[in-house]
Amino acid sequence: MGEKITGNKTNFHSHSLFCDGKAPLEAFVKSAVEAGFTAYGVSSHAPLPFKTAWNMDREEVPAYLREMERLKEVYRDRIALYTGMEIDYLNEVWNPASDYFQQLPLDFRIGSVHLVYTPEGEIVDTDTGAESFKQLIADHFAGSLEAIVGACFEASLQLVEKGGFDFIGHPNKIAFNAEAYRPGATGEPWYKVHVGRLFEALKENHIMVEINTKAYLTKGCFFPDRSLFGWLKELELPVVVNSDAHRPELVDAGRREALKALKESGIRSVMELEAGSWVPKEIV
Repeated sequence: MGEKITGNKTNFHSHSLFCDGKAPLEAFVKSAVEAGFTAYGVSSHAPLPFKTAWNMDREEVPAYLREMERLKEVYRDRIALYTGMEIDYLNEVWNPASDYFQQLPLDFRIGSVHLVYTPEGEIVDTDTGAESFKQLIADHFAGSLEAIVGACFEASLQLVEKGGFDFIGHPNKIAFNAEAYRPGATGEPWYKVHVGRLFEALKENHIMVEINTKAYLTKGCFFPDRSLFGWLKELELPVVVNSDAHRPELVDAGRREALKALKESGIRSVMELEAGSWVPKEIV
């Protein structure tokens, strides 16, 4: 059975009805308390300069911040709560380092890439189903997997260069769609070059890496996948384990399995927010 993981009960990536989550904020907090969590962070999808089905509207931000302050007070004796946002890198103007996001009273910020520009300048979402991903490549990238993957990694590098966030959300998530499109693609040299460049940039800019467990129950994988954990260890990149929960019952999904896989890869600690600061905690 191997060593049992019993500690490190934290999560700093989750969504609620303020964006594309499926329940009110308090339902997630209650679930975290029931699971014995010591700290929990909510990270609604930040506003974009246009409407989407998943992002919070800018007009809703004050209500989001007020609700988090209310919950911090209500649950202050039971769990440490932190207010965050998952902020998309869109371009040089709209990204986590933008003045608007930096001036918000947030406890932490996640920098993520979901959207990329096509060669024609159209914005498209790469975080989609396999069939939609295949159609994107056909319609906008001249049938080239390398082109859409390259656009995603280039946006990720620009995100890291701009900074303004604590950890990168689900890095290399495009790997799942890339493998569905062409099995074995993520093992090809060109793909590994992209991953290496991103990891080196994260190290150079002292940015933590999220181990995202959202897909573990349904797809059996993490983002980045466990096959890359050795690379993270070699570069001594600090990691934070999060479930990216969109439903309260999933706040703890995949956490133990990710911690176990990290430990088996030689990574002995994860980053956790404690009294407002990120500190390394031994995996126990």
